[in-house]
Amino acid sequence: AFEGEPGVDAGGVTREWYQVLATEMFNPAYGLFESSQEGSTYQPNEKSGVNPAHLNYFTFVGVVLGKALCDGQALPVYFTRALYKHMLGERVTLEDLKAYDPTLYASLVCVLNTAVEELGLEYQNFTTAVDEFGAHKIVPLVDGGEDILLTDENKAEYVRLLVEFKLTTGIADQLKAFLGGVHKLVDPELLAVFTPKELELLIAGLPTIDINDLRANTEYGTGYKPSSPQIVWFWEVVSAFDQEQLAKLVQFVTGSSRVPVAGFSALQGMRGIQRFQIQATKRKDALPTSHSCYNMLDLPKYGSKEELERKLLLAIGEGYVGFGFA
Repeated sequence: AFEGEPGVDAGGVTREWYQVLATEMFNPAYGLFESSQEGSTYQPNEKSGVNPAHLNYFTFVGVVLGKALCDGQALPVYFTRALYKHMLGERVTLEDLKAYDPTLYASLVCVLNTAVEELGLEYQNFTTAVDEFGAHKIVPLVDGGEDILLTDENKAEYVRLLVEFKLTTGIADQLKAFLGGVHKLVDPELLAVFTPKELELLIAGLPTIDINDLRANTEYGTGYKPSSPQIVWFWEVVSAFDQEQLAKLVQFVTGSSRVPVAGFSALQGMRGIQRFQIQATKRKDALPTSHSCYNMLDLPKYGSKEELERKLLLAIGEGYVGFGFA
């Protein structure tokens, strides 16, 4: 990528090299990884075999990741919790499915909490359907699964097996190649001391948020324009935030502290590209609220900068994760 380009590497070239590689890892053309349902984390794609060399690519990705860990280089790669647990040698659970496929997670929770007959699943066996490029293939979750019917007594085992298939056995070859690449450079015993969250921070670091990029890609809705006092105060307050506070603000408004590789100009919403937005609300005494599906902040018309700062900090401090209606 850098052949023929002038440059002396004082760290910047190396960082860019890792950034370029990390971006290519998730290039849809390679079909290696698929995103979670909410779109910000990735795990190996069960259909990656469409690329005949996919296992070699997974090994290469693992080697790059291991090299980055050795070099102390953070990569803009955000894996599912399940993949971090695989790297740590931990077993996946139903809760690990929640962020990756919340629809399936909700269905399985329903199975656990409701009688099988009430759900009409008394004829469900221990198999699952796999989509192989438009054709459905029935795969047993355990030997002889076709002959085991779901009951209230065995449904916990059924859920466990289905979760393991979705997050482990269904992508076993990809995981083996990927982890083999990582372990070429990093002893698994060295990773085992971390939690999944700590490993994520070790690999990806804290998200770096460019306040100037955020401001340049912010739009103003009903009740506000760039010169409005509350908007002037808002940017004065936010410009003094540290990275942790900025991450909480972005998480509060967009649902994720992760910034797209192309910056805030590429921020996604329900209708494709949807930039960060700020609009006024009528309730001047309320806390700021957000609509994360639209990357929109509802900012009341506070009477002073001090009040705006106090209530904004309270809102992002208490509500930067989770969802609710106000």
